[in-house]
Amino acid sequence: MLPRRSSRSLRRALLGAILVLAVPAVALAQTYWTVPQVLKSFFATSTKVGNRRITLPEKKATEIAKKLGVPSIKKDWLVYVGNPEGDRSGYAIVDDEVGMHEPIDYAVQFSPKGVVERVEILVYREPFGDEVRHERFRNQFKGKKPTDPITPGKDIDIISGASISSKSIALGVKRDTLVLEAALSSGSL
Repeated sequence: MLPRRSSRSLRRALLGAILVLAVPAVALAQTYWTVPQVLKSFFATSTKVGNRRITLPEKKATEIAKKLGVPSIKKDWLVYVGNPEGDRSGYAIVDDEVGMHEPIDYAVQFSPKGVVERVEILVYREPFGDEVRHERFRNQFKGKKPTDPITPGKDIDIISGASISSKSIALGVKRDTLVLEAALSSGSL
């Protein structure tokens, strides 16, 4: 006959098992860039980098969500501006999009006219699929404008083994181009 465990011992064993199972999920997060690092890289030639908070009108947020085929998007955004007081050197949006289970933090650099210049993956948390951080994938967005399609499987190649992450980043970059376009056309920036 096995000895009977007390409820306290059983709780400790369960708590220990939960902690052991939770640790690998936390350890999967890989940080490639911090926000200050990526902004310094994006705006290397700018004398100053500032930011502007913008709020999309409900109608514009609904319009963008409809274009993306999603139920809704957030209305409040932070847009980084290179040389905010003078001749603007460009813009950047730091954002995230959920991959298979976890958010993928990324940043998009835009020209002064709102054309995508660069995409960088800041933090990747999934156990696989981080190939979206490779230059070959990210370079597909270079030169994209808000009027361009950014459609995975059509004009954006989906990476085998990272199909959900590929689709997530494509959706996020398209959203960010539309948000920046709305901010620029409304005079919010």
